[in-house]
Amino acid sequence: MPEEKENIPFYDSINSFLESTGVEHRTSNPLFYCMRLAEHKGDIYRSPFRRGFYFVALLISNGNTQVGYNNIEENIKESFLVFQSPRQVYSFFRDKNTEGYLIYFKEDSFHFFKPDFVQEFPFFDTLNTNLFQLTQSHYADIAPCFEEVFLAYEASQSIYNIAVHKFFALLYQLKEFEIIEQQKVVKLSNAQQVLTKKFIQLINLHYLTKRTVEEYADLLTVSVSHLSKSVKTVTGLTVLTLINDRITKEAKLMIKHTDLNIAEIAFQLNFSDTSNFGKFFRKQTGMSPLSFRSNEKEQV
Repeated sequence: MPEEKENIPFYDSINSFLESTGVEHRTSNPLFYCMRLAEHKGDIYRSPFRRGFYFVALLISNGNTQVGYNNIEENIKESFLVFQSPRQVYSFFRDKNTEGYLIYFKEDSFHFFKPDFVQEFPFFDTLNTNLFQLTQSHYADIAPCFEEVFLAYEASQSIYNIAVHKFFALLYQLKEFEIIEQQKVVKLSNAQQVLTKKFIQLINLHYLTKRTVEEYADLLTVSVSHLSKSVKTVTGLTVLTLINDRITKEAKLMIKHTDLNIAEIAFQLNFSDTSNFGKFFRKQTGMSPLSFRSNEKEQV
């Protein structure tokens, strides 16, 4: 069972996470697991969660797949790569037509070598998930490298060393792909940018329970005025705007992709009652939750 922290589920083991998604398969090795997404049929919606292990995915989407990360909600077109370090907040809606490769691993799976993942592989970031949109050409270049890892894994799941070695080689191959070189995250160069990045990460962790400037300033041990000025300078938005945007994004996902009624959604988003949630949602979007759900259904 997941441990709860700030109402965001945390899955320390690979199998506990797999169980939460409804996937039938489990891994006999708690340190390393490869899964073809085609093994799981149907749409999947997952509200924000955190994992206690690394995650790498190469996916191709022919439908309406969305992911939420780093306070961003992104519709995926064609294909994409995702790299995620442990404890990052992530959410997704996976369309049934999305396929590809998922790899979950813990550092101890590399018993033959202990790399500093953040230094050795810059696409693993301790604060943020890195997602790279790919063209069909890039996908065609990268997919065979993943396939080689998966074939080794599926041929010897009980003796997984060969697959792990091939995966380690894959990580080095991925460093060489032009798409990652072109889209590398720009290193933060000043204190205001660093503070803003930390603030956005904290929103992802605490948006269900902390909704004031003062609370986030306390977490960051800075003054309210300093936090407000820094965030405004870097993003052009206020602290409250970013907090409310995060809540609104999650509300839209829940209204669109679940059968929960509005009262249940209001409760899960930690509003005192349905009326307050409705007022908040209307202020943010210009329509009521029910109108938003109705409009989304008409567009399907």
